[in-house]
Amino acid sequence: MHLPLNFKQWPHFLWLWLLFVVSFGEIRYILPEEMLRGSVIGNVARDLDLKVTELEARRARVVAEGTNQLCELDTASGNLLISQRIDREELCVQASVCILQYQLLVEEPLQAYSIVLDIVDINDNSPVFTTSEIKIDLVESTVLGRRFPLESAHDPDLGTNSVREYKLSPSNHFALEMSTQINGNTYPELVLKKSLDREAQVEHVLKINGIDGGNPVRSGTAAIQIRVLDANDNVPVFSQRVYKTSVPENSATGTIIATLNATDSDESVYGEITYSFSHLSDKMGGVIEINPLSGVVRLAGVIDYEEASMHELDVQAKDGGGQASHCKLLIDVIDVNDNKPMIEVKSASANLKEDSKPGTMVALINVYDLDTGSSGRVTCTIPDDVPFKLVSEVKNYYMLVTEGILDRELQSEYKITVTATDAGSPSLSSVKVITIVVNDINDNPPTFTQSEYNANILENQPVGTMVMQVKAVDIDNGSNAHILYEISKSEVSSLITINSETGELFTSRLFDYEQSAHFQIKNTGFIAEDMVPMEAPKGYLVTKVVAVDADSGHNAWLSYKVIKATRPNLFMVGLHTGEIRTLRTFMEDDEPKHTIVVSIKDNGPESLSTTATINVMIGDGLPVLNELFEFTDESQSTDNLTLYLVVALTTVSSLLILLISGVFYFKLCRRSYVHRSTTDGLPVFPTTYLPPSFTDLSHCGTLLKDDRFDSFLTTGSWRGDFRFGSSTDTDTLKQRSAAYQKNTLRQASAGRANLKVRGGAAHPCYLIK
Repeated sequence: MHLPLNFKQWPHFLWLWLLFVVSFGEIRYILPEEMLRGSVIGNVARDLDLKVTELEARRARVVAEGTNQLCELDTASGNLLISQRIDREELCVQASVCILQYQLLVEEPLQAYSIVLDIVDINDNSPVFTTSEIKIDLVESTVLGRRFPLESAHDPDLGTNSVREYKLSPSNHFALEMSTQINGNTYPELVLKKSLDREAQVEHVLKINGIDGGNPVRSGTAAIQIRVLDANDNVPVFSQRVYKTSVPENSATGTIIATLNATDSDESVYGEITYSFSHLSDKMGGVIEINPLSGVVRLAGVIDYEEASMHELDVQAKDGGGQASHCKLLIDVIDVNDNKPMIEVKSASANLKEDSKPGTMVALINVYDLDTGSSGRVTCTIPDDVPFKLVSEVKNYYMLVTEGILDRELQSEYKITVTATDAGSPSLSSVKVITIVVNDINDNPPTFTQSEYNANILENQPVGTMVMQVKAVDIDNGSNAHILYEISKSEVSSLITINSETGELFTSRLFDYEQSAHFQIKNTGFIAEDMVPMEAPKGYLVTKVVAVDADSGHNAWLSYKVIKATRPNLFMVGLHTGEIRTLRTFMEDDEPKHTIVVSIKDNGPESLSTTATINVMIGDGLPVLNELFEFTDESQSTDNLTLYLVVALTTVSSLLILLISGVFYFKLCRRSYVHRSTTDGLPVFPTTYLPPSFTDLSHCGTLLKDDRFDSFLTTGSWRGDFRFGSSTDTDTLKQRSAAYQKNTLRQASAGRANLKVRGGAAHPCYLIK
């Protein structure tokens, strides 16, 4: 019965007094039942030292574990409010302590606080007798002082609010006294004080009041109707005052719980006994039944440990003469593992970027089991073959976080099966599937379908003639996979235009074979991927950028410089070697993926440059190779190079002085031995001065062999020395570079394409300029 509360009638107990204790993340409030909806239980923000302004932003909320949500959090004020009616008798029956457990969850970062509500009983129920009329048949020969047990009044309230005393209406023949059972419970007994005379008075009608100890008091009334009969001087007697038994929960219907036995020495109708329950709640009415003739107690329905672990029942044995006696039946319900663990996802992120750092929270999971003991202990697991793990910092709560590196191109979606298993025998488990979609980031460069494209065009074709189409693909998704084409800036960039969307190449001017028979176009960009151990020390060699220049001499001297990096203080590149090394050891907060953009410039009067992009991934468990830990002192390399230049300059100067001296000598002393050209004004190299592979053709003044000599930076040197060779040795250079990379680092993959365009037929000879 829901009655309004009169707080002024609580002289010794302030119902709004909130006792809270914050220790180990727990806060406890003591409050009475039947508080009005919207009543303030307490200010959680103040009690937990939280800022009210952060509650909404951090998604603060109160969640229940297996119980109804009877309270709610007002994030605007930080108050914990009553959201539903709290009836202690409905929630905890007659348990001495009524505790409700809630969790206050706050995210970013995740924090969980335990909120315990201790519900205090109030006097909101009146004592009630099982029947409004108690009938007793007594023989007129009943001796004085005979005691007749009466049914107790039932009050669901506890403590002082339960039944405390009984009062009997005035009577000359009967008095009311209290008797105590073995278990300490008291019950009223009607005591005969004056002899009965059936002929004088056949019936006595009395009233009994059951009064509780609340303030104000509540009471219940029942009528006692006593019929005076002829002699029936024996009452039924139970073999035990208290019967104790136990039954496993979920036992089959019809299972015998106990057999009660009472005897009566009278004969005939006065010795016939019937059994019945004095008081049986509505819940137990469909669960337990008693045979009125045999006293056998059976299960009539499903008995559940989680609803009540113990039942105390009053049983009455009554003879045909109306005399009765009582006993107690105590039933212990044995818990079995009949509840599967519950899995509740309190918070989840359906989408996750593929560059998310390890430790990023994906979902917050709450697991619990309604069973007790080992059957209520739950463990939570996920498969081992996914880059995720479960972390538990709060009891019954697990965070699903990333553990490894995600790559959308390898797997774009994960279906994580979360399994919760209890420790019962046999164990029970539940599963829940959490779907995680990996969102794409632009971490893959476009790759040409061919590393080299060749095309032939006729000279004097009109401007806008299509030369060919190049094709590149990108394994990223959406806008990250959209490819635009461009031609790197060079002397030939004015000869060819490209459609940035389709990759089609067109002529932008007329071609003249006599001016240019062959040219090469490079598309911009270079990408490589390398892995480095997490335990790599300072100065560890990560990879080496190798660049070549088709020019020769000083114009082909290359220098390397880092122009952009994810972490500018983590990697360096050798000025002349192209070796990328670590500047310090890695730390836990370093990103797992790093992008380094290296600029390569030549030493020409108008310096030309290109860039190379290197992706470096930090991996756990990779071995640290000692042969890669040889930090090159770049300043020493620079000093060595300067020394070489000084020596070379001195040598060339000396040779120049000797040459000038020799020229004067030949002009003044031996003019007859000087070789002169017969051609007008054009110097011709004598055959003896030409390289062995060339022949002098005086009729056109050209070299027959169609070779161009290029200079290269060596790929296998660790000190940045130079090696010169013909362009026909490019394959040999690549093979040596690949062999070096195989022995030390994995080969960087190029993402560029070269286009060689040759006009017309082969020319018989080339002018030397």
